[in-house]
Amino acid sequence: MTSISEPGREPVDRMGDPFDLLVDAVRSHFASTVTKHGPHLFTVDAGDLYAVYLAALPVEARQEHTCNACRSFFDRYGNLVAITENGDTVPAMWPIRSGADLYDDAVAALRRAVSAAKVTGVFLSSSSVWGKPLTGEWTHLAVSPSTPMFRHPLMSADQAMAEKHEHFGTLSRALAEFSPELVGQALTFLDAESLYREEKVAGPARFIHQLQEARARVQSKDRTGAKRRNLVWRAVAGAPAGFCTPRSSMIGTLLEDMAAGLPFEDVKAKFASKMHPLRYQRPQVEAGAVNIAQAEKIVAQLGLEPSLRRRFARLDEVETIWTPSPAPAQEKAGGVFGHLKAKGSADERIAIQQEPVPITWDKFTRTVLPGALEMHLYTESNMSFGALVTAVDPDAPPLLQWDREGNRNPVSGYQYFHGSSPSAWHLDSHVWVRVTGLALMPSTWKGYQWADHHGKGAILLLEGARDMTNPTLALFPETLRAELHSVRKVIEQFSKSRRIEGVEDASACGLLLGKENSRHRLRVRSATGLAIYHIDRWD
Repeated sequence: MTSISEPGREPVDRMGDPFDLLVDAVRSHFASTVTKHGPHLFTVDAGDLYAVYLAALPVEARQEHTCNACRSFFDRYGNLVAITENGDTVPAMWPIRSGADLYDDAVAALRRAVSAAKVTGVFLSSSSVWGKPLTGEWTHLAVSPSTPMFRHPLMSADQAMAEKHEHFGTLSRALAEFSPELVGQALTFLDAESLYREEKVAGPARFIHQLQEARARVQSKDRTGAKRRNLVWRAVAGAPAGFCTPRSSMIGTLLEDMAAGLPFEDVKAKFASKMHPLRYQRPQVEAGAVNIAQAEKIVAQLGLEPSLRRRFARLDEVETIWTPSPAPAQEKAGGVFGHLKAKGSADERIAIQQEPVPITWDKFTRTVLPGALEMHLYTESNMSFGALVTAVDPDAPPLLQWDREGNRNPVSGYQYFHGSSPSAWHLDSHVWVRVTGLALMPSTWKGYQWADHHGKGAILLLEGARDMTNPTLALFPETLRAELHSVRKVIEQFSKSRRIEGVEDASACGLLLGKENSRHRLRVRSATGLAIYHIDRWD
């Protein structure tokens, strides 16, 4: 604090005041540390830093620097550090040089105390200013973080920090139990797509493996284990939801089965059984009264009641990657009905007789799609039909994992696990149906970068298609925002008790394409002719 020792004396011009130079140096160091080492900060057990600060000042200056506002800053923020990629800690507040000779010894002592201390937790704050920059005319130590402040609709910063502390424990135990070799082998299986719906657990497996590799890189220079502990804290701070609790997730069960020495075919079968779409994260029993009351409270806190109304999406609301080219104007020929195309035309008969050309999605989008003028799908007796659904109220709060404030995308999709008949989707069987658009699945729209675990897929939007069954709201636990995980049973029951609105206006329904779906004939017309394809794998 910049102050005057004589009581009652008026403040003086502080331009060039040593304390102001210290404040500027602290703020500059804090900003550069966060920029260089990332937005996450951590607490250390450095003891009474305010006492360290005063003890390092000249004796004659200590009384003048006794200040409750500055003491509060030291207690709350003085022990914060950043953690580097190598597991070292960097004091977040204390620069190498103070900017004024008076404070050089004090700053050096603070850096030593903080650098030598043990990391104790992740630091989170909902405040836009840390400390009190001014009280009356007096300047105090304070910083204004440029990183986003902590915001959570259901818990405070202190509660979130406590949760991170628990995650550190669970993740540390998993690292001790599962060897890098075991996790590496599991990741090999997942990357090779040897396991059913492997995309759901590839992210957590890669997270653990990368952390193990980072810890191995510093082990030779880490006699005390502090660097390896710090790297776990660093991982915990930025981990996606669920990644720090592998023992209670599917990656944990996979690793346990592999560690038990089970034959791969048995591991594969057990994994497939647990990952069944009708079982994975899907409640198998109804929710109780306590869980329902909890869900009521959470939905009210999040303001999600209007978000629970869903309707079928329209084609104009879909982020398409292809739409048909407008048909060229043709001269009228053959009388008043000359413009009509007879059913079972030569094009259609030839297309039926042709064997579809197998092609990967990657190659299809690179070599076929750019030149496609129009596409038609041939309907079989049972296919993976599905629909895109959106919020009735576009301003309702986000309900889905990929729907974020400031980057809204309330669209989701669904299909029936065993497929369905064309008639269930208002379509005829064994006919060519016009494709009105092609879109990737909604979890990848709007530049969303955390959707890999939802898998890869696309949808061929079909003219006239709409779900005639419409049995539920199609709200699935694995697609809902993380805050609803604890009440997923209630959401599932609610979904089964309601229906999607707007079926008559639906124009974003069609055939879902993915790794498990290759039963289709796709007729593509380009400037050079007609060809029949089926997309048999993704890449």
